Amino acid sequence: MTEELFREDGYLRECTAEVQRVEEQGVVLDRTVFYCMGGGQPGDTGLLIASDGNEIHVVDTRKDRETGEILHLLAEDATPPAVGSQVTARIDWEKRYRLMRMHSCMHVLCAVIPHGVTGGAISDGRGRLDFDMQETLDKQQVTDALNKVIAEDHPMSMRWISDAELAGNPELVRTMSVQPPSGSGRVRLVHFEGVDLQPCGGTHVASTGEIGAVRVDKIEKKGKHNRRVAVVFDE
Repeated sequence: MTEELFREDGYLRECTAEVQRVEEQGVVLDRTVFYCMGGGQPGDTGLLIASDGNEIHVVDTRKDRETGEILHLLAEDATPPAVGSQVTARIDWEKRYRLMRMHSCMHVLCAVIPHGVTGGAISDGRGRLDFDMQETLDKQQVTDALNKVIAEDHPMSMRWISDAELAGNPELVRTMSVQPPSGSGRVRLVHFEGVDLQPCGGTHVASTGEIGAVRVDKIEKKGKHNRRVAVVFDE
């Protein structure tokens, strides 16, 4: 199994790694800083830099559903590195940081709108959550509430609990449609102090202040019990 360095430190931008296997689907490394698509957050893009300086473009990162290994998907015209060779795995940091900020913003949105989450997605500069609710929401009020919490600069911390502990505390799970990553014996909790605590495998900023100013771009009624809230950076 690939050592997932991004789980412990979302700020790592690169690492050295050994090529374990090359497949049609992608390259498997022994360790990586590349986040693999999951939890609504896209997989990282970036470079694998060979020992001779050759730069190999990674266009997506995904987890093999059968093996659980992380696949670094290469550009179509790329020549993959040799098995057993050493490479430097370097993410597109600016893109990753925007995704980290928006993913953290979605946790704040969960706190601002205290209803069950039925779906969600994160993209570069935009995020949205679907809430199990009937009430009408006001864009400006939600925007103001989000920016208030963000400006308060609440610190983020992480800790791990067992699958059994999570099963015994079902109130920690806010997502109704997708279960948090479990099955490996432990689950990571992401805690924005005084704001939000829930299991999450994504990458996050160290405090809400790093998110920056945001605004609610759109609120849609997607059903009798579904309100979709889309947020963008206010830059």
